[in-house]
Amino acid sequence: MGLYLNPGNETFAELVQADIYVDKTGLIAYMNGCIGKAKHLIASSRPRRFGKTLAAQMLTSYYSKGCDSSEVFSNLEIAKDKSFELHLNKYDVISLDIQWMRGVAIGKIQEGENTTVLGYIQSEILKELRQEYPQYVNEKENSVAATLANINQETKKKFIIIIDEWDCVFREDKENLALQSEYINFLRSLFKGGPADRFVKLAYITGILPIKKYGSHSALNMFTEYSMTDPGELAEYFGFTEQEVSVLCEKYEMSFEEAKT
Repeated sequence: MGLYLNPGNETFAELVQADIYVDKTGLIAYMNGCIGKAKHLIASSRPRRFGKTLAAQMLTSYYSKGCDSSEVFSNLEIAKDKSFELHLNKYDVISLDIQWMRGVAIGKIQEGENTTVLGYIQSEILKELRQEYPQYVNEKENSVAATLANINQETKKKFIIIIDEWDCVFREDKENLALQSEYINFLRSLFKGGPADRFVKLAYITGILPIKKYGSHSALNMFTEYSMTDPGELAEYFGFTEQEVSVLCEKYEMSFEEAKT
């Protein structure tokens, strides 16, 4: 179990036990249905406070082979789905919170460490890949995409990649065009092209900004994007539905009409 590769389920397990938890595990069944299909790259673009991070943590807890989440999900909606056992904790998962990693990287740079934001992100992922697959990761390799391609070539292993706050660099480093270019090329190397098609089994990324063209780059147009204006099949899995609010109001003896206003 690592911090980025095959993390555990402790955070999501605690959230499930909270006084108020609304079951959104139907999203897992939807994602399971994307595995093995052409549209296996999913992006969720939403404002803050719509449960994007919770969804990323939930998917990580479900897919990661670094933990056993059978009990965590046993009383939730997904446990009734026919795909539940098929994919539960079966995969190598790379789970990244870009906002957190960027903050740590900047702190190290300010302390005088010889690194960059993207250099730190890649080095941390590579460190854990070397621990898991030492015979397939060159000590001098500095590309995550090249490493995943090599692991796949040698073992046929595929990875599930989950990225929370993928667009953080574009929001926080608006004037740093060099970093933006380097970062978008990093993401494109993970998700676009023949080798990426072979080593990515499923991907889920969240952000506030829509996926669009950034500068001279075509960004991440290989993803199927679900947004506030076009939520598609994922509409019920973010925020609260009217039915969910009604149930909560009844449970806590609150006025549903007041909650609506």
